[in-house]
Amino acid sequence: MSRLGRVTDTGVGRALRARAGSWLRVLREDLWTVRADPLPPSTWLRWLPHGLVCLAAFGVLVGAMGDLVDNGHLTPGAAFLVAGGQAGAMILGMWRPVPGWWLSTVSWVLGAAVLHGRLGADAETYTWPWTAAGIISHLFVLLLLALRVRTRAAVEALAVTVVLTSVLQGWWSAGVRYDATGAIAIPLSAVVVLVGTALRGRREARAQLVEQTTLTAEERTRRTLLEERSRIARELHDVVAHHMSVISIQAQVAPHLVENPPDELKENLAGIRQNAVEALTELRRVLGVLRSEQPGPGEEPLGPGGGNAAHAPQPTLDRLDALVENTRAAGREVTTEINGERRPLPPGVELSAYRIVQEALSNVLRHAPGASAKVRLTYRSDGLEVEVVNSRPTGPASPSKGAGHGLLGMRERVAMLGGTMTAHPWHWDGFKVTAFLPDTPPADATPGSDQITYYFPDPDPDPDPDSDLEAGTP
Repeated sequence: MSRLGRVTDTGVGRALRARAGSWLRVLREDLWTVRADPLPPSTWLRWLPHGLVCLAAFGVLVGAMGDLVDNGHLTPGAAFLVAGGQAGAMILGMWRPVPGWWLSTVSWVLGAAVLHGRLGADAETYTWPWTAAGIISHLFVLLLLALRVRTRAAVEALAVTVVLTSVLQGWWSAGVRYDATGAIAIPLSAVVVLVGTALRGRREARAQLVEQTTLTAEERTRRTLLEERSRIARELHDVVAHHMSVISIQAQVAPHLVENPPDELKENLAGIRQNAVEALTELRRVLGVLRSEQPGPGEEPLGPGGGNAAHAPQPTLDRLDALVENTRAAGREVTTEINGERRPLPPGVELSAYRIVQEALSNVLRHAPGASAKVRLTYRSDGLEVEVVNSRPTGPASPSKGAGHGLLGMRERVAMLGGTMTAHPWHWDGFKVTAFLPDTPPADATPGSDQITYYFPDPDPDPDPDSDLEAGTP
């Protein structure tokens, strides 16, 4: 028996003491803190919640003072101490809910202790251990607490309130006549904590939803940016491959243009050709990684003859007239204007200019019903200026399936060439896109340049530069 007693004492007893100790540590962590946790302002009327609580606190102060002095027969000093603690707990609870709850609890227990000696002094009964003002004050404090702290801490505060109410009303009031208020205070406190916890959970869920939505939008923008850069890289592959092929051919032909070329020249030219061939091989390998297995937008088969648009020659400004005719076929009025002496431009500049015009006209079709458009190309000594302006739409735009990143592709193309771009509303609800593409891009031109300016966000442009205009079916 002694051995069993020792086992019980060292086993079960130690486990119970450890569990009780952990519970006390949890209570201390949740309810023994002065951490600031202010009540957030209202969205529409910034200080409306704070004003309502302050007004209620003033009402509690005035009502509790009159009740404690007239009906509780307390001195004005003692009544002000209790009523001031209850009203002050409501004010404090807006910024520090746990200390506010402690102040409310202490004020209530102090008032119950003071009033306990006055119970039964006359024929009339009195509410105890809670007064009407005390219940209102404590309910406000519990609501503020449940709105700001974890559910566990709010439930612990409710449990402490229930235990103290049961102790005061059940053990300390024997043989005294009074109106018991514990049966009212406990259910109301439970309802308030439940409502506050539900509101806090709803607010946290909305905050998490907003955060997740923001992250999703940022991730979608980032993915679209990467896809756009990948598409630009695929388009420029033909341009780079052409130059590398020319270098390879010239290096192969050069020894035959010189009579009795020295061996060193042959070796150097052979090395140049070998490097060009290897570069072409690496370009094809990288392009194979960039291309998806399934044809992307704008990579549909070209026609009955087979082939794929992804393998077609990249467009230049020579195809601008066909692009404009496709827009006119959709029932839109489009005019073109070319200023300056037209001259061949670097392939990358011509490709980017064509894509910018294509994207701008595609946006006019999608987002400006009935509007006319004007395309202006200005050849300058140092580059090309592209301008696309559309007039005011005649009706509301239909919902678009675009991801809202049409201007993103223009920006990437302009920044890649070290140019500048502006996009902003024009007269009477129109829209204007202007881009300048230099002949010789600076060496440090990179996507994301600060030279791009948006005066107005594109509502929902088509993110695909290979739009339906290319196929002539807007």
